[in-house]
Amino acid sequence: MSIHVIKQLCSHGHKAYWVGGSVRDRLLGRSVWDWDVATSARPEEVQQIFEGSRIRGVRFGVCGVKDGDRIVHVATFRSEGRYSDGRRPDCVTYTTDPKADVRRRDFTINGMLFDPVGDEVLDFVGGQRDLDQKLIRTIGDPRQRFSEDWLRMLRAVRLAAALGFSIESETKAAIRVLASNIGGVAAERVRDELSRILTEGGARQGFELLDETGLLAELLPEVAELKGVEQPPRFHPEGDVWTHTLLMLKGLEEPSPTLAWGVLLHDIGKPLTFRRTDRIRFHGHVEKGIELAEGICARLRFSNADTERILALIRNHMKMAVLPRMRPGKQRRFVEQPHFDEHLELHRLDCIASHGRLDKYRFAVEKSKEVAAYEPVERLLTGHDLKEAGYSPGPVFKEILGFVEELHLDGELGDRESALELVRERFPLAARPGPTAKSPRH
Repeated sequence: MSIHVIKQLCSHGHKAYWVGGSVRDRLLGRSVWDWDVATSARPEEVQQIFEGSRIRGVRFGVCGVKDGDRIVHVATFRSEGRYSDGRRPDCVTYTTDPKADVRRRDFTINGMLFDPVGDEVLDFVGGQRDLDQKLIRTIGDPRQRFSEDWLRMLRAVRLAAALGFSIESETKAAIRVLASNIGGVAAERVRDELSRILTEGGARQGFELLDETGLLAELLPEVAELKGVEQPPRFHPEGDVWTHTLLMLKGLEEPSPTLAWGVLLHDIGKPLTFRRTDRIRFHGHVEKGIELAEGICARLRFSNADTERILALIRNHMKMAVLPRMRPGKQRRFVEQPHFDEHLELHRLDCIASHGRLDKYRFAVEKSKEVAAYEPVERLLTGHDLKEAGYSPGPVFKEILGFVEELHLDGELGDRESALELVRERFPLAARPGPTAKSPRH
């Protein structure tokens, strides 16, 4: 809990307190994992007191101090100059005044200090009042606080959503005015903050606040376009695509980031494929959704692995409904795909947020249990076999091997020679490279 670190600093004549989110969460009765310390001691003095400590942020006076098996961040009280780049102060000045230190921080509920030795809260910014009133309020002028680091606008939304708080009116109004500046924040920082909004609880409230403040239209205009897109009442009595998506976000419980993004983007293709014929239709919305989501993932600098997991959720979210009608081999391949638990949960949320029927979900759960008990099936063909047969390595290998595996699982192929013969027929070498000459199954 780092109280040892504070006692050591105090015994050497320095002031030292817990600070920031740890104080906030302690007062709220929430679990606290990281106990950051603020002190009047300068970095070199911290190093003298704690053997083996390291300065981790030279400009900002932050030292890493080992306390048992944990590293405690110990930061020197400081005041800061202008933020000309909208992220970092141009200059930092050390101080011995804790009031000066907290006044540079972002929100009142993050600006309290706690003295564990004297069991006393030091609140110079009205943080306890705002905790009681469940408000997110900046310390001082909100426009100034946000201009110092534009990402703070997203943090305000994230804190409000995670804690179930409201954003104080002047703070919220400032976000609306300044929302367009969020584009100046590094994509990775935006992605991580949005992921936290999606996964730390209150995802629905978070995205409603993003919409109300104008941040959604700036960061995810494709998601903002979901508003007002009608759906057929027979399948979606809940309303438009935006309402459906919000209901799914509300149902998220400690999701992985990829599942949460898959839920958010699973119907992203509907606005561009909306048609009203005999009824409302969204022909091709999955394919369009994959295209749009791939662009979003690239824009926010997702890793290739995370991008593929998110796209797979979008690609397969309509297939759950036809899983009972698939042939056994195709069923097995479908439920054996990586991270199938995420596909199951997305489907469950999709059903609950629309027609409410879970029969296909239950079928998929039972099928996945059944398949998990199967003995592994040895492949009839490998990539090496295809190369020996004259095929060039590339994406077509996955297509061919999947085709052969599916027929093998269906019992239609039983040996390597018959498999190679069928491959040569269905995927003639004369047609390589390029798409398959014939569809594997009509």
